[in-house]
Amino acid sequence: MTIDSTLTRTDSTSIRERASATDIGLLILRLAFGLLFAAHGTQKLFGWFGGEGLEANNAGFEKMGFEPGSLFGTAAGLSELVGGLLLAFGAFTPLGAAIVLGTAIVIVDTGFGKGLLGGYEMGLLFAVAASAIAFTGPGRLSLDSDRPWARTGLAWGVISVALAVVAAVTTLIFKAVL
Repeated sequence: MTIDSTLTRTDSTSIRERASATDIGLLILRLAFGLLFAAHGTQKLFGWFGGEGLEANNAGFEKMGFEPGSLFGTAAGLSELVGGLLLAFGAFTPLGAAIVLGTAIVIVDTGFGKGLLGGYEMGLLFAVAASAIAFTGPGRLSLDSDRPWARTGLAWGVISVALAVVAAVTTLIFKAVL
């Protein structure tokens, strides 16, 4: 069996093209996901984009069992806004990914009783996207690119996920005891 050589090219031109395509793909993912996630935060905090605003958001959090609603609702809005913007711009990406992933884990937990579709599927999608970015890094088309603080790779992905899990579990414990 022979494999067509065009499928296995490894010359330097094809590697550069793939790297550039990967960077563009990560940019598209980060911008779309990060800005949409940040927009959810502005809905909660400021009532933008058809959101209810902070007071109604906080009341909604109380109804879901997150008491005091002002603490949890404000924290959720800030997490969505800050984490989303960090991911969108590729700035301090492991931290941004951890913030978004931690928030997404709480979203999954909140919707879990409703089942996958119509329940926790959006939170799961958020978690998968944030995890992927935590492990891949933001790519070269980011504010982190070539900066001394830039951190990417397996270890930083694991650290981001671990930080997110600790934050989410802590939030859910506080929800249960407050």
